[in-house]
Amino acid sequence: MKWIAENLRKVREKRPLVQNITNFVVMNTTANALLAIGASPVMAHAKEELEDMLRIANALVVNIGTLDEWWISSMEKAVKIASELKKPIVLDPVGAGATKLRTQTALKLLEAGEIAILRGNFGEIKALLGEHGKTRGVDSAGYDKEEALNLALTAAKEFNTTVAVTGPIDYISNGKKVFVVENGHPMLGKVTGTGCIVTALMGAFVAIDEPLRASTSALAVFGIVAEKAYEEAPYPGSFHVKLYDWLYRVDEALIEEKVKVREIEP
Repeated sequence: MKWIAENLRKVREKRPLVQNITNFVVMNTTANALLAIGASPVMAHAKEELEDMLRIANALVVNIGTLDEWWISSMEKAVKIASELKKPIVLDPVGAGATKLRTQTALKLLEAGEIAILRGNFGEIKALLGEHGKTRGVDSAGYDKEEALNLALTAAKEFNTTVAVTGPIDYISNGKKVFVVENGHPMLGKVTGTGCIVTALMGAFVAIDEPLRASTSALAVFGIVAEKAYEEAPYPGSFHVKLYDWLYRVDEALIEEKVKVREIEP
């Protein structure tokens, strides 16, 4: 999978501008993660500037973590504008299944424009496919690797997009092909916002490659980063800091050495 390392190089060469309409919890976190890997973040959500900002952005990331009526309206408008401008969109349906508002908002956004990548955990993607009430907060509601594979395939076909179901093993599908990513570390579950980080990174990668390879690249790179961070810092606080350090330090040689990605038959 040499294209994963090549995609990292392209991100750093092109420094894509990634517009984020994201939640209050992770604004600083995801902005710093994008900077560390070599991309350029902008955290803009005012409806009055969406069109101007999206004209210069290379990708849009929408994260529904902290919703209210105003934010929902801004997100819907941004998705419509980005679709018209042919800018790739990444959607993170944070907490879908926990409340009707979250599930319905995510589904509205999927209908509002052309979503390039839908990235969620097991419970969130399952909720969007009709199994409500399975998500506690933003935590994944259980995990079954065979069902995760089926969820990725089914959701990709249902929503006509590339779907990444993340968990102990990540499954990514566009409905025709499936990639499996086995990089990562359980400590990611002890720090808030790590799923949001990888969603933001997908925004950087989808600005330089098609959605299936872009989302796979982001997950593989961040998984390797987490493994290296844990080697140096096996506790949540210092681990969080080391994630930024290794996003900055990860290179093509390390990716080729550590990557655990394979393609499987759907």
